[in-house]
Amino acid sequence: MIMRSRFLFFCFALCSLVLLSTGCNSTSSKALTSVVYDSISADPAILAPPSLLMDKLDSLKKGLLYFPPVDSINKIEPKVARAMLKDSIYRELKKKPKHIYLTFDDGPLLGSLAIDSIVTAKGVKSSVFLIGKHAKMSKMLSRSLQKYLENPLVEAYNHSYTHANHRYQTFYSDPTAAYTDFVRAQEELGLKHKVARLPGRNIWMFGDVKRLDGRNGGTTAEMLHEDGFQVFGWDVEWRINGRTGESEQSVDMTYKAMKSYLDKNISLYPNNVVLLMHDDMFQLPKAQHKLAALIDSLKQHPDYSFEFMTDYPKKY
Repeated sequence: MIMRSRFLFFCFALCSLVLLSTGCNSTSSKALTSVVYDSISADPAILAPPSLLMDKLDSLKKGLLYFPPVDSINKIEPKVARAMLKDSIYRELKKKPKHIYLTFDDGPLLGSLAIDSIVTAKGVKSSVFLIGKHAKMSKMLSRSLQKYLENPLVEAYNHSYTHANHRYQTFYSDPTAAYTDFVRAQEELGLKHKVARLPGRNIWMFGDVKRLDGRNGGTTAEMLHEDGFQVFGWDVEWRINGRTGESEQSVDMTYKAMKSYLDKNISLYPNNVVLLMHDDMFQLPKAQHKLAALIDSLKQHPDYSFEFMTDYPKKY
């Protein structure tokens, strides 16, 4: 399913960004923008290189242009043609804007007020995945929740009510109870968006995308998805010890990891990278300075923009 989604994305990108520059007429150009990988099988029938597409159309199939096998057209090896296609797409994607998603789990906690202040001062969008019971632990945490909910640069989402009490295997072994836990959090936190992240699981389930992490939790994600939730995981994780402010992964290492995911197109969606952090990482000034420094490093790129998870993924 993920490969199918990536193929869809790549083909739309190719049609709109690469093929239209090959000198085709306006009628053919408009037609080519409708090409998607669903109209063909990846092997042996694969898309021809851009220079061969215009005069090699075979038929219109279910509203989608269909291309016959490459080796029946011009005796080009399928692997070579596929590599040419991918290279063309990647070259065009590199010219396009990149999208950063700063996400923070487990709030409200002691670091939440600092996160709220930093993203406000830096003027960047951020996404927080909240735990229902945390908001009731103290007046300060209740205030932190309100700060998040009132901040236009912050969108608040669902990370369950109990955080599985940190017994994830047991929690997801009863999918109905786990689903009910999320529903309780949604209601008691007063969340506007039906967006969730599963505690202890890097699971994606939105639209026609389904990506599991090999552990239980998939059934709970499916129940949430059927109820209209978008379930999101992450691409890169940054860990800092909340009690010391120290981390084996420096600001520069985290920045380079995110940049590498964008440059090499190895995130779930090209040109989109989701960073996972946790609210309790930023209790101390030392860690807070690191967060500010990471944001500054990312902001130095004029083609990077900060987005909410409700806008994921940005496509072209």
